[in-house]
Amino acid sequence: MRKLFITHPVEARLSVALAVLVIGLGISTDTFLTLSNLTSLLNNNAVNIIWAVGLLVVLIAGGIDISFAVAASVVQYLTAQVLFGMGGGNWALGFMVASMFGIGLGLVNALLIQGFRVISIVITIATFNAYFGLLMYFTRGRSIFNLPPWWTERIYIFEHQAANGTWSVLNLSVLVMVVCALATWALIRLTSLGRQLYAFGDNPEGARRAGVNVWLMQCLAFGWMGLMAGIGGFMQVNITQEIVPNALYGRELAVLAAVVLGGARLGGGRGTVLGCVLGVLFVAVIQNGLNLLGISPFAFQMIIGAIIMVAISTSNISFAASAATRRRNKAASGAA
Repeated sequence: MRKLFITHPVEARLSVALAVLVIGLGISTDTFLTLSNLTSLLNNNAVNIIWAVGLLVVLIAGGIDISFAVAASVVQYLTAQVLFGMGGGNWALGFMVASMFGIGLGLVNALLIQGFRVISIVITIATFNAYFGLLMYFTRGRSIFNLPPWWTERIYIFEHQAANGTWSVLNLSVLVMVVCALATWALIRLTSLGRQLYAFGDNPEGARRAGVNVWLMQCLAFGWMGLMAGIGGFMQVNITQEIVPNALYGRELAVLAAVVLGGARLGGGRGTVLGCVLGVLFVAVIQNGLNLLGISPFAFQMIIGAIIMVAISTSNISFAASAATRRRNKAASGAA
């Protein structure tokens, strides 16, 4: 256990904090640890985790993207229009269209960032406003309810009915979330491109001199974020059974906060899929617990703000280095 805290300090600390929080809420409320509440928690946060693993890749590469939630809304509308034009489509076609639109919007960010040599947060603030403005202008704020039946039909990968008649289900979005998380893990851990992303995020100039293709890294990071934005937006329609232009507006900051909490460094070069998922779950459990306890939602914002401040301020602390220093000091004092 001690070794785990040294090798993976953020994940270990977050796991302990999450366990303590779950136990505390389980004692404080009668409904938190029920199967129906836990499955609902996963269903409601599946899309956030899909977006989070995409954002993780951007942060590892030393960038930041706050336009992905609005981009997901744009993907929803564009995908719906294409499917209407094709007579309704199906799941395979829907995934393909949403993915392509998402990648395209992500690549727009990458090309603007690298082409104009402007930091990513400035570009994504610009595209955030541009995407949202164009979406509201062309849709006039109208929602779409008459969607193809296959897109709005609930598909369950798990169903259970309790003795009191309460149903507990897991939606298709949870399975898609797992696939996206595993694909992201494989990208950053099992491929040479993933290792280049870490190197590029940690030291861009050094990576460039070592032969890393800067254009490729930007396109890979933001293209992957766009892919996850498109898939997340596509699955959100299946959950809500409608397309609302401003429904996803504002969710990007909660996802960013969770990913940073999970150990991704804003300066790049650090982050894991496990920490990312734990960060999203930690934020989700806090919000769910506050709702069950009847505490004002404004308290949630204050708590998350405090957590993020702590996470950012301690992001550069190396527990491995601290442990090594303590061992050297102990050895030195023993020798004296």
